Amino acid sequence: MNIAVLSDTHSLPIAQKLLDELKDFALIIHAGDICDAGTLDVLRTLAPVKAVQGNMDEPALRKKLPLKELLVIEGVKVGVTHGHGATRDALGNALTQFKDEACDVIIFGHSHQPFKEMAGRTLMFNPGSPNDTVRAPYCSYGVLKISNGKVNAQIVKI
Repeated sequence: MNIAVLSDTHSLPIAQKLLDELKDFALIIHAGDICDAGTLDVLRTLAPVKAVQGNMDEPALRKKLPLKELLVIEGVKVGVTHGHGATRDALGNALTQFKDEACDVIIFGHSHQPFKEMAGRTLMFNPGSPNDTVRAPYCSYGVLKISNGKVNAQIVKI
């Protein structure tokens, strides 16, 4: 399964090229700070979406979205959270959210900084932001390819 991973879109315009590419994915995972329901609605027209709330999401959207989500995709346990708390500790915040789960992958956002690194047996994956470089060197999103219990993760610069 090919999965697009987004975070921190912050109600800002998403490049049409990326919107066109998202149609080719089986699933879009959004790790929070979508900010408004309209952006979520647009993403849902492109592919199925699993999303969690971010600290900047409007109150109505926060009511609709979970703080964290645990997905099992082709035998792979994928935790999704925003990474609420101090921005500099988004990674630690994400790990804390799933401390009692045996996740193969934990997807998080909040820092806007692309990140792909192992923490023990867990792949920690932050796609960065596709449209907001406030604290990041470039715009980016992530791609997860899951097949037969194996994960291949990639950060894609925009």
